[in-house]
Amino acid sequence: MASEPVARAVAEEVARWGAMRQTGVSLRYMMEFGARPTERTLLLAAQFLHKELPIRIARRALDLESLPFGLSSKPAILKVRDWYVDSFRDIRSFREVRSQEDELAFTQMIKMIRVRHTNVVPTIALGVQQLKKDLGGSKAFPPGIDEIHQFLDRFYLSRIGIRMLIGQHVALHDPDPEPGVIGLINTKMSPMTVARIASEDARAICMREYGSAPDVDIYGDPDFTFPYVTPHLHLMIFELVKNSLRAVQERYMNSDKHAPPVRIIVADGAEDVTIKISDEGGGIPRSGLSRIFTYLYSTAENPPDLDEHNEGVTMAGYGYGIPISRLYARYFGGDLQIISMEGYGTDAYLHLSRLGDSEEPLP
Repeated sequence: MASEPVARAVAEEVARWGAMRQTGVSLRYMMEFGARPTERTLLLAAQFLHKELPIRIARRALDLESLPFGLSSKPAILKVRDWYVDSFRDIRSFREVRSQEDELAFTQMIKMIRVRHTNVVPTIALGVQQLKKDLGGSKAFPPGIDEIHQFLDRFYLSRIGIRMLIGQHVALHDPDPEPGVIGLINTKMSPMTVARIASEDARAICMREYGSAPDVDIYGDPDFTFPYVTPHLHLMIFELVKNSLRAVQERYMNSDKHAPPVRIIVADGAEDVTIKISDEGGGIPRSGLSRIFTYLYSTAENPPDLDEHNEGVTMAGYGYGIPISRLYARYFGGDLQIISMEGYGTDAYLHLSRLGDSEEPLP
């Protein structure tokens, strides 16, 4: 019983911090601030995070407690909530950051927090999958299910922000950064190179799953670069190409026709860098298009059961690769659009803002 007052005190503090205003940062600000990290700038950054992270983490912990359809009481969701409360407590109990020694200790602590939260996405997906089973599959969702979708959008977008802030701060301590790389930001990222590597990764998975994979053709200027977070772009292109490969592979698997390639076009505009991923995989019916951005829908017939041990990336099935890719695009002011021609194929347009000036969208 002794833990109850403690729990109540923590709950009250979480509620108090969750009501505070978040402060957004832009890609450009992160680049300018981290361009030449000195003891002083790292100290200032740590002081900012010491105030900012508990606000963002508290908001998510509160969000997890008020979900409809009993989702909040699912074991997987409770587990995630405990991670957030633990992390909130860790940061709040950390002394004020005043010296270089404090700053290094603080950096170690937030590094641990990032590790603790590694499996948040699959764990929440597990909770949602448990809910789907309770609701009897995904054929007809009850009214109010939109609220869960909006919560997941908010939650995952906020998680991208928290991981970006922690990852950027930790990466600025790298004693030997690659030239042109500031923390997690590559100031001279080549979208062509990222597209090539992400496509190879997606083809390897398709090969493993089906024994063969369609080709991927990439068009664009190989010398063009712009500042962006390479792993974010890799994740988005990987997800989109993976879906295209699966659609083409399944459409041509038992056909004597040669499977047409997936095409990637990288266009460099004044405001946006746009990456178009086109396939001839048969497209998605118009009635299904709106559903590809919800977390409660997957085109795979029998999604794999998510369990604690399923760490491997499978070809399909959890239904959150596409919605999460759109959040990554939106995080730095871009977007993801999907246009389909049923009976022919699908085009995905990934718009990335190249100005880097848009503030984080803070849910």
